[in-house]
Amino acid sequence: MSTIAYVIAGSEATGGAGLQADLKTFERLGVYGVGTITCIVSFDPKAEWGHRFVPIDSSVIADQIEVATAAHDLDVVKIGMLGTPATVATVAESLRLQPWRHVVVDPVLICKGQEPGAALDTDNALRRDILPLATVITPNLFEATTLSGMDSIDTVEDLGEAAKRIADLGPQYVVVKGGAGLPGDEAVDVVFDGKDLTVLRAPKIGDERVSGAGCVFAAAITAELAKGSGVLDAVATAKDFAHAGIVGRLSSHAPFAAVSWHD
Repeated sequence: MSTIAYVIAGSEATGGAGLQADLKTFERLGVYGVGTITCIVSFDPKAEWGHRFVPIDSSVIADQIEVATAAHDLDVVKIGMLGTPATVATVAESLRLQPWRHVVVDPVLICKGQEPGAALDTDNALRRDILPLATVITPNLFEATTLSGMDSIDTVEDLGEAAKRIADLGPQYVVVKGGAGLPGDEAVDVVFDGKDLTVLRAPKIGDERVSGAGCVFAAAITAELAKGSGVLDAVATAKDFAHAGIVGRLSSHAPFAAVSWHD
């Protein structure tokens, strides 16, 4: 019988991030992927590759979740980009209809195609309705700064402080990703389990951000949890997996590279 993992996230039209990256990650890690689309993000190549953001109607999202959970015995889910307060409410309501062994939240707080006011409303809804359901949350530096209320995150100690503050919002485990944004030669992440901090390090692969790295990291955690790993082991495996994807990154006509792997 196949191990199954579920993702509720946005579609990203270049294939490098979002649901496309999540399902590729599940497949590479030996897990059958099931996905529900919350929004469609495309870029406009005629306007400096700016974001174009189209939300999916809440009833259509609810229909997708209904059939996915009816067709499969799903107990591990990744939550990616939701995009609107209505989507947050729909997903939270659907999640509460059944027990989940693990809920992994990649808290995508803002899309550049959205108005700031709408983005703030979505942020607040995510905090209120989704974060308390999370086993694991994986914010990047921007997201961690926003969620923690800190002025800035510049050191490994700051990563730990942010993780502790975000844990107060309800998640059981908080993984704050330093990535390419933290000074130094290493990509440093910290994991807070409510009591102890664990620091994970890997060499930086350049200073440019790679599209989809955060999606892949959270999806890999989800896949490993679906296979029965503990959270800390899942996070360590996901870091290695995402690091390999950054090393093998794929260039395109877009002004950003995407995570990819060399077999």
